[in-house]
Amino acid sequence: MSDSSPLPPVRLHSEAELARDALATPLLSRAVRLARWAGPETRVGAGGELVEEQLPAAAAELGLDGGDAAAYASEAWRVAVDTGLVEVVDEEEGTVTAGADLALVVSGAPQDVLGLWLGALEAVLADAGVPDLDDLVEAMGEGGEVDFSQLDWDPEAEAEFLDGVLGNLYLLTSSEDGPGDGPVPLPALAASMIVPDDMGEPTNDVLEQVSDAMMRLDDQFRLLEPIGLVDFQPVDEALMADADEEPAAPVDDTDVSRYGMVRLTPLGVYGIRARLLEAGFAAPAVGDLADKGADVLLDGTSAFPPAAAQAETEQWLDRREPLSAARELLAAAKGSDAGAPLRRLRCQQALSLVGAEASPALREVLDDAELGGLARVWLTERGASDVPAPSEGMVFWLTVDTIAAQLAAEGNSAELQALVEGLAAQHGSFFAAAWRVDHPATPDVLEAMGRLHPDKKVAKEARKAAFKARSQQGG
Repeated sequence: MSDSSPLPPVRLHSEAELARDALATPLLSRAVRLARWAGPETRVGAGGELVEEQLPAAAAELGLDGGDAAAYASEAWRVAVDTGLVEVVDEEEGTVTAGADLALVVSGAPQDVLGLWLGALEAVLADAGVPDLDDLVEAMGEGGEVDFSQLDWDPEAEAEFLDGVLGNLYLLTSSEDGPGDGPVPLPALAASMIVPDDMGEPTNDVLEQVSDAMMRLDDQFRLLEPIGLVDFQPVDEALMADADEEPAAPVDDTDVSRYGMVRLTPLGVYGIRARLLEAGFAAPAVGDLADKGADVLLDGTSAFPPAAAQAETEQWLDRREPLSAARELLAAAKGSDAGAPLRRLRCQQALSLVGAEASPALREVLDDAELGGLARVWLTERGASDVPAPSEGMVFWLTVDTIAAQLAAEGNSAELQALVEGLAAQHGSFFAAAWRVDHPATPDVLEAMGRLHPDKKVAKEARKAAFKARSQQGG
Protein backbone atom coordinates (compact mmCIF):
# COMPACT_ATOMS: atom_id res chain seq x y z
CA MET A 1 0.00 0.00 0.00
CA SER A 2 1.17 3.49 -0.80
CA ASP A 3 1.08 5.92 2.10
CA SER A 4 -0.04 8.64 -0.33
CA SER A 5 -3.16 6.84 -1.55
CA PRO A 6 -6.14 7.05 0.80
CA LEU A 7 -7.67 3.78 1.90
CA PRO A 8 -11.42 3.27 1.75
CA PRO A 9 -13.16 4.78 4.78
CA VAL A 10 -14.16 2.41 7.55
CA ARG A 11 -17.15 2.54 9.85
CA LEU A 12 -16.01 2.57 13.45
CA HIS A 13 -18.02 1.68 16.50
CA SER A 14 -18.24 4.39 19.14
CA GLU A 15 -15.25 4.77 21.45
CA ALA A 16 -17.42 3.72 24.39
CA GLU A 17 -18.35 0.45 22.65
CA LEU A 18 -14.76 -0.17 21.61
CA ALA A 19 -13.48 0.50 25.13
CA ARG A 20 -15.94 -2.05 26.53
CA ASP A 21 -14.79 -4.54 23.91
CA ALA A 22 -11.16 -3.85 24.82
CA LEU A 23 -11.71 -4.51 28.52
CA ALA A 24 -13.55 -7.72 27.66
CA THR A 25 -10.72 -9.19 25.59
CA PRO A 26 -9.22 -12.25 27.29
CA LEU A 27 -5.67 -10.96 27.33
CA LEU A 28 -6.23 -7.41 28.56
CA SER A 29 -8.81 -8.50 31.14
CA ARG A 30 -6.32 -11.05 32.50
CA ALA A 31 -3.59 -8.41 32.58
CA VAL A 32 -5.86 -6.13 34.62
CA ARG A 33 -6.70 -8.93 37.06
CA LEU A 34 -3.04 -9.74 37.60
CA ALA A 35 -2.19 -6.08 38.11
CA ARG A 36 -4.78 -5.94 40.88
CA TRP A 37 -3.57 -9.26 42.31
CA ALA A 38 0.09 -8.21 42.50
CA GLY A 39 1.29 -7.26 45.96
CA PRO A 40 4.35 -6.89 48.18
CA GLU A 41 5.20 -10.58 47.85
CA THR A 42 5.11 -10.58 44.06
CA ARG A 43 8.52 -11.03 42.47
CA VAL A 44 9.76 -10.56 38.93
CA GLY A 45 12.92 -11.42 37.05
CA ALA A 46 15.39 -9.11 35.36
CA GLY A 47 13.11 -8.57 32.37
CA GLY A 48 10.01 -7.87 34.46
CA GLU A 49 8.66 -11.39 33.94
CA LEU A 50 6.85 -13.09 36.79
CA VAL A 51 9.18 -15.56 38.53
CA GLU A 52 8.41 -19.17 37.70
CA GLU A 53 7.39 -20.22 41.22
CA GLN A 54 4.62 -17.58 41.25
CA LEU A 55 3.10 -18.56 37.92
CA PRO A 56 0.82 -21.25 39.44
CA ALA A 57 -0.68 -18.70 41.83
CA ALA A 58 -1.15 -16.23 38.99
CA ALA A 59 -2.83 -18.90 36.87
CA ALA A 60 -5.11 -19.78 39.77
CA GLU A 61 -6.03 -16.11 40.18
CA LEU A 62 -7.10 -16.13 36.54
CA GLY A 63 -9.04 -19.36 36.93
CA LEU A 64 -6.75 -21.16 34.51
CA ASP A 65 -5.70 -24.78 34.69
CA GLY A 66 -4.19 -27.34 32.39
CA GLY A 67 -0.85 -27.54 30.68
CA ASP A 68 -0.98 -24.04 29.17
CA ALA A 69 -2.17 -22.23 32.31
CA ALA A 70 1.28 -20.98 33.32
CA ALA A 71 2.03 -19.79 29.78
CA TYR A 72 -1.24 -17.84 29.61
CA ALA A 73 -0.57 -16.29 33.01
CA SER A 74 2.96 -15.34 31.96
CA GLU A 75 1.66 -13.73 28.77
CA ALA A 76 -0.95 -11.72 30.67
CA TRP A 77 1.68 -10.55 33.16
CA ARG A 78 3.96 -9.36 30.35
CA VAL A 79 1.10 -7.33 28.92
CA ALA A 80 0.41 -5.83 32.36
CA VAL A 81 4.04 -4.72 32.60
CA ASP A 82 4.28 -3.52 28.98
CA THR A 83 1.14 -1.38 29.27
CA GLY A 84 2.03 0.22 32.61
CA LEU A 85 -0.64 -1.60 34.60
CA VAL A 86 2.22 -2.89 36.74
CA GLU A 87 5.49 -1.09 37.48
CA VAL A 88 8.75 -2.58 38.69
CA VAL A 89 9.79 -0.82 41.89
CA ASP A 90 13.19 -2.39 42.53
CA GLU A 91 14.87 -4.35 39.75
CA GLU A 92 17.37 -5.97 42.11
CA GLU A 93 14.73 -7.06 44.59
CA GLY A 94 12.21 -7.79 41.84
CA THR A 95 9.39 -5.95 43.60
CA VAL A 96 6.42 -4.39 41.84
CA THR A 97 3.50 -2.09 42.46
CA ALA A 98 0.32 -1.17 40.66
CA GLY A 99 1.05 1.18 37.77
CA ALA A 100 -0.49 4.61 37.44
CA ASP A 101 -2.38 3.45 34.35
CA LEU A 102 -4.31 0.80 36.28
CA ALA A 103 -6.68 3.48 37.54
CA LEU A 104 -7.62 4.30 33.94
CA VAL A 105 -9.43 0.98 33.69
CA VAL A 106 -12.10 2.29 36.07
CA SER A 107 -11.85 6.07 35.96
CA GLY A 108 -10.36 6.74 32.54
CA ALA A 109 -12.25 7.92 29.48
CA PRO A 110 -12.89 5.44 26.65
CA GLN A 111 -9.94 6.93 24.80
CA ASP A 112 -7.68 6.16 27.79
CA VAL A 113 -8.82 2.54 27.83
CA LEU A 114 -8.25 2.26 24.10
CA GLY A 115 -4.76 3.65 24.62
CA LEU A 116 -4.06 0.81 27.06
CA TRP A 117 -5.42 -1.69 24.57
CA LEU A 118 -3.26 -0.30 21.77
CA GLY A 119 -0.23 -0.71 24.01
CA ALA A 120 -1.20 -4.31 24.67
CA LEU A 121 -1.71 -4.85 20.94
CA GLU A 122 1.82 -3.64 20.20
CA ALA A 123 3.22 -6.06 22.77
CA VAL A 124 1.32 -8.98 21.24
CA LEU A 125 2.33 -8.03 17.70
CA ALA A 126 5.95 -8.02 18.82
CA ASP A 127 5.50 -11.51 20.28
CA ALA A 128 3.81 -12.70 17.09
CA GLY A 129 6.96 -11.95 15.13
CA VAL A 130 9.18 -14.10 17.35
CA PRO A 131 10.15 -17.57 16.05
CA ASP A 132 8.36 -20.65 17.32
CA LEU A 133 9.64 -22.02 20.64
CA ASP A 134 10.60 -25.33 19.03
CA ASP A 135 12.76 -23.46 16.52
CA LEU A 136 14.42 -21.55 19.35
CA VAL A 137 15.22 -24.79 21.18
CA GLU A 138 16.74 -26.30 18.05
CA ALA A 139 18.91 -23.22 17.58
CA MET A 140 20.12 -23.23 21.18
CA GLY A 141 23.78 -24.03 21.64
CA GLU A 142 25.46 -25.96 24.43
CA GLY A 143 25.88 -22.85 26.53
CA GLY A 144 22.16 -22.13 26.43
CA GLU A 145 22.49 -19.22 24.00
CA VAL A 146 20.40 -19.07 20.85
CA ASP A 147 22.26 -19.01 17.54
CA PHE A 148 19.98 -16.67 15.61
CA SER A 149 21.85 -17.34 12.37
CA GLN A 150 20.31 -20.83 12.34
CA LEU A 151 16.78 -19.48 12.53
CA ASP A 152 16.69 -17.69 9.17
CA TRP A 153 14.84 -14.97 11.09
CA ASP A 154 14.88 -11.31 10.18
CA PRO A 155 12.90 -9.38 12.84
CA GLU A 156 12.33 -6.36 10.58
CA ALA A 157 11.21 -8.50 7.65
CA GLU A 158 8.92 -10.51 9.93
CA ALA A 159 7.31 -7.36 11.32
CA GLU A 160 6.95 -5.94 7.82
CA PHE A 161 5.29 -9.14 6.61
CA LEU A 162 2.76 -9.15 9.45
CA ASP A 163 2.06 -5.44 8.97
CA GLY A 164 1.46 -6.10 5.28
CA VAL A 165 -0.92 -8.96 6.02
CA LEU A 166 -2.90 -6.88 8.50
CA GLY A 167 -2.94 -3.98 6.05
CA ASN A 168 -4.36 -6.22 3.33
CA LEU A 169 -6.94 -7.61 5.74
CA TYR A 170 -7.93 -4.04 6.64
CA LEU A 171 -8.19 -3.15 2.95
CA LEU A 172 -10.40 -6.17 2.26
CA THR A 173 -12.57 -5.29 5.25
CA SER A 174 -13.04 -1.66 4.21
CA SER A 175 -13.49 -2.19 0.46
CA GLU A 176 -17.08 -2.17 -0.75
CA ASP A 177 -16.39 -5.10 -3.06
CA GLY A 178 -14.62 -7.06 -0.31
CA PRO A 179 -16.09 -9.48 2.24
CA GLY A 180 -17.01 -6.66 4.64
CA ASP A 181 -17.67 -8.20 8.04
CA GLY A 182 -17.22 -11.70 6.62
CA PRO A 183 -14.07 -13.79 7.11
CA VAL A 184 -11.21 -14.06 4.64
CA PRO A 185 -9.70 -17.46 3.79
CA LEU A 186 -6.17 -17.73 5.14
CA PRO A 187 -4.74 -18.99 1.81
CA ALA A 188 -6.10 -15.91 0.03
CA LEU A 189 -4.54 -13.62 2.62
CA ALA A 190 -1.20 -15.41 2.37
CA ALA A 191 -1.35 -15.29 -1.43
CA SER A 192 -1.95 -11.53 -1.32
CA MET A 193 1.55 -11.18 0.13
CA ILE A 194 3.32 -13.77 -2.02
CA VAL A 195 1.76 -14.02 -5.49
CA PRO A 196 2.61 -11.11 -7.83
CA ASP A 197 -0.40 -9.26 -9.24
CA ASP A 198 0.67 -9.95 -12.82
CA MET A 199 1.27 -13.68 -12.31
CA GLY A 200 -1.08 -15.99 -14.17
CA GLU A 201 -0.81 -19.55 -12.90
CA PRO A 202 1.32 -19.70 -9.73
CA THR A 203 4.35 -21.95 -9.94
CA ASN A 204 4.89 -24.83 -7.53
CA ASP A 205 7.57 -22.79 -5.79
CA VAL A 206 5.16 -19.90 -5.26
CA LEU A 207 2.43 -22.24 -4.03
CA GLU A 208 4.88 -23.71 -1.52
CA GLN A 209 5.70 -20.19 -0.31
CA VAL A 210 1.99 -19.48 0.08
CA SER A 211 1.56 -22.68 2.08
CA ASP A 212 4.47 -21.78 4.36
CA ALA A 213 3.11 -18.26 4.85
CA MET A 214 -0.34 -19.66 5.61
CA MET A 215 1.03 -21.86 8.39
CA ARG A 216 3.03 -18.95 9.76
CA LEU A 217 -0.11 -16.83 9.83
CA ASP A 218 -2.00 -19.64 11.53
CA ASP A 219 0.44 -19.40 14.45
CA GLN A 220 0.36 -15.61 14.49
CA PHE A 221 -3.41 -15.23 14.40
CA ARG A 222 -3.73 -17.71 17.26
CA LEU A 223 -1.67 -15.21 19.28
CA LEU A 224 -3.61 -12.18 18.05
CA GLU A 225 -7.10 -13.49 18.75
CA PRO A 226 -6.94 -13.19 22.59
CA ILE A 227 -6.20 -9.46 22.34
CA GLY A 228 -9.40 -9.04 20.33
CA LEU A 229 -7.80 -8.03 17.04
CA VAL A 230 -9.33 -10.85 15.01
CA ASP A 231 -11.87 -13.61 15.02
CA PHE A 232 -9.96 -16.64 13.84
CA GLN A 233 -10.77 -20.16 12.78
CA PRO A 234 -7.44 -22.04 12.79
CA VAL A 235 -6.23 -24.42 10.12
CA ASP A 236 -7.78 -27.86 10.50
CA GLU A 237 -5.34 -30.06 12.40
CA ALA A 238 -6.16 -32.92 10.02
CA LEU A 239 -4.47 -31.02 7.21
CA MET A 240 -1.20 -31.12 9.12
CA ALA A 241 -1.35 -34.86 9.82
CA ASP A 242 1.05 -37.23 8.08
CA ALA A 243 -0.11 -38.29 4.64
CA ASP A 244 -0.20 -41.97 5.64
CA GLU A 245 -2.44 -41.32 8.66
CA GLU A 246 -6.14 -42.03 8.33
CA PRO A 247 -8.31 -38.99 9.18
CA ALA A 248 -10.43 -39.39 12.30
CA ALA A 249 -13.55 -38.41 10.36
CA PRO A 250 -14.48 -37.90 6.70
CA VAL A 251 -13.23 -34.56 5.39
CA ASP A 252 -14.49 -32.28 2.63
CA ASP A 253 -11.51 -31.28 0.50
CA THR A 254 -13.55 -28.47 -1.09
CA ASP A 255 -14.27 -26.78 2.25
CA VAL A 256 -11.98 -23.73 2.15
CA SER A 257 -12.70 -22.94 5.80
CA ARG A 258 -10.57 -25.95 6.78
CA TYR A 259 -7.55 -23.92 5.71
CA GLY A 260 -8.30 -21.17 8.22
CA MET A 261 -10.58 -18.13 8.19
CA VAL A 262 -9.91 -14.73 9.72
CA ARG A 263 -11.66 -11.39 10.03
CA LEU A 264 -10.90 -8.16 11.82
CA THR A 265 -13.19 -7.44 14.74
CA PRO A 266 -14.61 -3.91 15.12
CA LEU A 267 -11.89 -3.40 17.73
CA GLY A 268 -9.36 -4.78 15.26
CA VAL A 269 -10.46 -2.31 12.59
CA TYR A 270 -9.94 0.49 15.11
CA GLY A 271 -6.52 -0.84 16.08
CA ILE A 272 -5.17 -1.34 12.57
CA ARG A 273 -6.48 2.07 11.51
CA ALA A 274 -4.68 3.66 14.47
CA ARG A 275 -1.44 1.96 13.43
CA LEU A 276 -1.90 2.99 9.80
CA LEU A 277 -2.45 6.61 10.78
CA GLU A 278 0.65 6.55 12.95
CA ALA A 279 2.62 5.13 10.02
CA GLY A 280 1.54 8.03 7.80
CA PHE A 281 -1.24 6.41 5.80
CA ALA A 282 -4.44 8.25 4.92
CA ALA A 283 -7.02 6.02 6.60
CA PRO A 284 -10.35 7.84 6.80
CA ALA A 285 -13.33 6.81 8.90
CA VAL A 286 -16.96 7.55 8.15
CA GLY A 287 -17.89 10.60 10.21
CA ASP A 288 -14.51 12.31 10.01
CA LEU A 289 -16.00 15.08 7.86
CA ALA A 290 -19.27 15.58 9.72
CA ASP A 291 -18.08 18.75 11.44
CA LYS A 292 -16.21 20.15 8.42
CA GLY A 293 -17.40 22.60 5.79
CA ALA A 294 -19.19 21.55 2.62
CA ASP A 295 -16.05 22.18 0.57
CA VAL A 296 -14.13 19.66 2.67
CA LEU A 297 -17.03 17.20 2.48
CA LEU A 298 -17.28 17.33 -1.32
CA ASP A 299 -13.53 17.11 -1.84
CA GLY A 300 -13.10 14.47 0.84
CA THR A 301 -15.79 12.14 -0.46
CA SER A 302 -14.61 12.48 -4.05
CA ALA A 303 -12.42 9.39 -3.62
CA PHE A 304 -14.93 7.46 -1.49
CA PRO A 305 -16.86 4.46 -2.83
CA PRO A 306 -20.58 5.25 -3.32
CA ALA A 307 -21.93 3.68 -0.12
CA ALA A 308 -19.25 5.28 2.05
CA ALA A 309 -19.78 8.67 0.39
CA GLN A 310 -23.49 8.47 1.13
CA ALA A 311 -22.93 7.42 4.73
CA GLU A 312 -20.48 10.30 5.26
CA THR A 313 -22.87 12.77 3.65
CA GLU A 314 -25.81 11.56 5.75
CA GLN A 315 -23.84 12.21 8.93
CA TRP A 316 -22.89 15.66 7.64
CA LEU A 317 -26.51 16.50 6.82
CA ASP A 318 -27.76 15.24 10.19
CA ARG A 319 -25.94 18.14 11.87
CA ARG A 320 -27.48 20.87 9.71
CA GLU A 321 -30.78 22.41 8.71
CA PRO A 322 -31.74 21.30 5.17
CA LEU A 323 -31.94 24.78 3.65
CA SER A 324 -28.64 26.05 5.03
CA ALA A 325 -26.98 22.73 4.16
CA ALA A 326 -28.18 22.99 0.55
CA ARG A 327 -26.87 26.54 0.23
CA GLU A 328 -23.51 25.54 1.64
CA LEU A 329 -23.26 22.55 -0.69
CA LEU A 330 -24.15 24.59 -3.76
CA ALA A 331 -21.60 27.27 -2.91
CA ALA A 332 -18.90 24.64 -2.44
CA ALA A 333 -19.77 22.97 -5.76
CA LYS A 334 -18.83 25.97 -7.87
CA GLY A 335 -15.50 26.24 -9.62
CA SER A 336 -13.63 25.64 -12.86
CA ASP A 337 -10.74 23.60 -11.46
CA ALA A 338 -10.16 19.97 -12.43
CA GLY A 339 -11.97 18.67 -9.34
CA ALA A 340 -15.07 20.82 -9.79
CA PRO A 341 -17.16 18.38 -11.91
CA LEU A 342 -16.79 15.63 -9.31
CA ARG A 343 -17.65 18.11 -6.54
CA ARG A 344 -20.84 18.98 -8.39
CA LEU A 345 -21.67 15.30 -8.80
CA ARG A 346 -21.16 14.74 -5.07
CA CYS A 347 -23.23 17.87 -4.42
CA GLN A 348 -26.03 16.50 -6.58
CA GLN A 349 -25.88 13.19 -4.73
CA ALA A 350 -25.92 14.98 -1.38
CA LEU A 351 -28.89 17.11 -2.39
CA SER A 352 -30.80 13.95 -3.33
CA LEU A 353 -30.85 13.20 0.41
CA VAL A 354 -32.40 16.58 1.28
CA GLY A 355 -36.14 17.19 1.37
CA ALA A 356 -38.31 19.88 -0.18
CA GLU A 357 -37.26 22.35 2.53
CA ALA A 358 -34.15 22.98 0.44
CA SER A 359 -36.12 24.18 -2.61
CA PRO A 360 -35.40 27.91 -2.08
CA ALA A 361 -31.66 27.25 -2.25
CA LEU A 362 -32.03 25.47 -5.59
CA ARG A 363 -34.24 28.21 -7.03
CA GLU A 364 -31.62 30.79 -6.09
CA VAL A 365 -29.12 29.22 -8.51
CA LEU A 366 -31.39 28.57 -11.50
CA ASP A 367 -29.58 31.26 -13.50
CA ASP A 368 -26.11 30.14 -12.44
CA ALA A 369 -24.12 28.79 -15.38
CA GLU A 370 -22.52 26.02 -13.32
CA LEU A 371 -25.39 25.09 -11.01
CA GLY A 372 -28.52 25.94 -13.00
CA GLY A 373 -28.66 22.57 -14.73
CA LEU A 374 -28.45 20.43 -11.61
CA ALA A 375 -30.91 22.78 -9.86
CA ARG A 376 -33.46 22.20 -12.63
CA VAL A 377 -32.98 18.44 -12.40
CA TRP A 378 -33.46 18.49 -8.61
CA LEU A 379 -36.60 20.64 -8.73
CA THR A 380 -38.14 18.66 -11.59
CA GLU A 381 -37.54 15.36 -9.81
CA ARG A 382 -39.49 16.74 -6.85
CA GLY A 383 -42.49 17.63 -8.95
CA ALA A 384 -42.01 21.39 -9.31
CA SER A 385 -44.09 22.57 -12.27
CA ASP A 386 -42.72 26.07 -12.74
CA VAL A 387 -39.12 25.16 -13.53
CA PRO A 388 -37.84 27.12 -16.56
CA ALA A 389 -36.64 24.97 -19.43
CA PRO A 390 -32.85 24.91 -19.81
CA SER A 391 -31.20 26.44 -22.83
CA GLU A 392 -29.43 24.14 -25.28
CA GLY A 393 -26.12 25.54 -24.09
CA MET A 394 -26.94 24.66 -20.48
CA VAL A 395 -27.93 21.12 -21.47
CA PHE A 396 -24.65 20.56 -23.29
CA TRP A 397 -22.65 22.15 -20.46
CA LEU A 398 -24.33 19.89 -17.90
CA THR A 399 -23.68 16.86 -20.12
CA VAL A 400 -19.97 17.64 -20.38
CA ASP A 401 -19.80 18.33 -16.65
CA THR A 402 -21.51 15.04 -15.83
CA ILE A 403 -19.23 12.97 -18.05
CA ALA A 404 -16.17 14.73 -16.63
CA ALA A 405 -17.35 13.85 -13.14
CA GLN A 406 -17.99 10.23 -14.09
CA LEU A 407 -14.52 9.98 -15.61
CA ALA A 408 -13.00 11.30 -12.40
CA ALA A 409 -15.08 8.99 -10.22
CA GLU A 410 -15.03 5.74 -12.19
CA GLY A 411 -12.65 6.04 -15.12
CA ASN A 412 -13.58 4.19 -18.30
CA SER A 413 -16.40 2.19 -16.72
CA ALA A 414 -19.04 0.14 -18.52
CA GLU A 415 -21.71 2.54 -17.24
CA LEU A 416 -19.90 5.50 -18.75
CA GLN A 417 -19.47 3.70 -22.05
CA ALA A 418 -23.23 3.05 -22.13
CA LEU A 419 -23.86 6.75 -21.44
CA VAL A 420 -21.53 7.77 -24.26
CA GLU A 421 -23.18 5.40 -26.71
CA GLY A 422 -26.62 6.64 -25.71
CA LEU A 423 -25.70 10.29 -26.17
CA ALA A 424 -24.23 9.71 -29.61
CA ALA A 425 -27.26 7.67 -30.68
CA GLN A 426 -29.85 10.18 -29.45
CA HIS A 427 -28.18 13.30 -30.82
CA GLY A 428 -26.85 12.89 -34.34
CA SER A 429 -25.20 16.30 -34.26
CA PHE A 430 -23.90 16.00 -30.70
CA PHE A 431 -20.22 16.38 -31.53
CA ALA A 432 -20.85 19.27 -33.92
CA ALA A 433 -22.27 21.24 -31.00
CA ALA A 434 -20.33 19.76 -28.08
CA TRP A 435 -16.90 21.07 -29.08
CA ARG A 436 -18.19 24.63 -28.66
CA VAL A 437 -19.21 24.08 -25.02
CA ASP A 438 -17.39 26.56 -22.79
CA HIS A 439 -16.29 24.05 -20.16
CA PRO A 440 -12.65 23.43 -19.14
CA ALA A 441 -13.14 19.67 -19.46
CA THR A 442 -14.70 19.68 -22.95
CA PRO A 443 -11.57 18.48 -24.84
CA ASP A 444 -10.89 15.71 -22.33
CA VAL A 445 -14.52 14.59 -22.33
CA LEU A 446 -14.66 14.40 -26.12
CA GLU A 447 -11.37 12.50 -26.23
CA ALA A 448 -12.77 10.05 -23.71
CA MET A 449 -15.92 9.62 -25.78
CA GLY A 450 -13.77 8.82 -28.79
CA ARG A 451 -11.86 6.30 -26.74
CA LEU A 452 -14.97 4.66 -25.30
CA HIS A 453 -17.31 4.50 -28.28
CA PRO A 454 -17.09 1.13 -30.08
CA ASP A 455 -18.15 2.52 -33.47
CA LYS A 456 -15.03 3.67 -35.33
CA LYS A 457 -16.86 6.34 -37.30
CA VAL A 458 -18.44 7.87 -34.20
CA ALA A 459 -15.15 7.62 -32.31
CA LYS A 460 -13.42 9.51 -35.11
CA GLU A 461 -16.05 12.26 -34.94
CA ALA A 462 -15.45 12.56 -31.21
CA ARG A 463 -11.69 12.86 -31.66
CA LYS A 464 -12.13 15.55 -34.32
CA ALA A 465 -14.45 17.45 -32.00
CA ALA A 466 -11.90 17.12 -29.20
CA PHE A 467 -9.22 18.62 -31.45
CA LYS A 468 -11.48 21.57 -32.28
CA ALA A 469 -12.32 22.10 -28.61
CA ARG A 470 -8.68 22.08 -27.61
CA SER A 471 -7.80 24.52 -30.37
CA GLN A 472 -10.64 26.80 -29.31
CA GLN A 473 -9.34 26.80 -25.74
CA GLY A 474 -5.84 27.57 -26.96
CA GLY A 475 -4.47 24.14 -26.05
